[in-house]
Amino acid sequence: MPAPDPQQKRKAETLRSLHSSETPLVLVNVWDVASARIIEHASFPAIATTSAGIAFAHGLPDGQKIHSELMMSAVAEIAAAVRVPVTADVEAGYGETPESAAHTAREVISAGAVGMNFEDATGNSSHPLADLSLQLERIRAIREAATQLDVPLVLNARTDVYLLQVGEPATRYDETVRRLSAFRDAGADCLFVPGLRDAPAIGRLVKDLNCPVNVLAVSGALSISELTALGVKRISLGSGPMRSSLGHLQRLAQEVKTAGTFTNMGGAPSHAEMNELMALNRKPERKSNL
Repeated sequence: MPAPDPQQKRKAETLRSLHSSETPLVLVNVWDVASARIIEHASFPAIATTSAGIAFAHGLPDGQKIHSELMMSAVAEIAAAVRVPVTADVEAGYGETPESAAHTAREVISAGAVGMNFEDATGNSSHPLADLSLQLERIRAIREAATQLDVPLVLNARTDVYLLQVGEPATRYDETVRRLSAFRDAGADCLFVPGLRDAPAIGRLVKDLNCPVNVLAVSGALSISELTALGVKRISLGSGPMRSSLGHLQRLAQEVKTAGTFTNMGGAPSHAEMNELMALNRKPERKSNL
């Protein structure tokens, strides 16, 4: 595997520092170079990919249905096209073993990213979450792989207790704390709990975990100022921006088909603006440790 770019370590340290500022790190997730350039141009300090968005862009459903090589190629293109740190959503790591998790971490670093989302969902409705002991082994393997490469990868460890509505409602908070506390102690830098939207529960979670907490922003969710007041340090939008863009395309298509007008094309960046935004684009060489 080629040695990481010396700038990667500095980018990883920058990304980590963004989790300890007074205001949360807000990540408007992207799915290709064009969307990444737009978010960078809007002066966001970091870029996060959306695994669902990348899968959808390739005509595939979410949930580890995309081949890992295709996902990593997309991450590499995005990381090469922007100057800010990139954190990659790599779902559940494309494998079930600590070895596969370590391999995915190495591939993330090889692609030029400096952060990694890692979830505990299995895709199996009868056993929706990975066994905790195994998940901890996988987190430790990710941390060890990053240490070996001398890139302090920012690991955002996610539990889907709330998103998948695992167990009885009364048990979900305690199970979330149990799992995320263990993830933290195994080496995670930030803890992600999509599906949790209740303000008191979020505030309590931040205090109980004593670690940066990531909340998923959706339509109707708490505002950035409200989440800041609760102590949240990271806010991500997931596949929302990509799906919102597709929703706009749906409205445009319907208008063209039914009314024969084009008002939904208003507000778009001009051809010249997009050309200028893409002018520095370059195709990265795909690196691999295979």
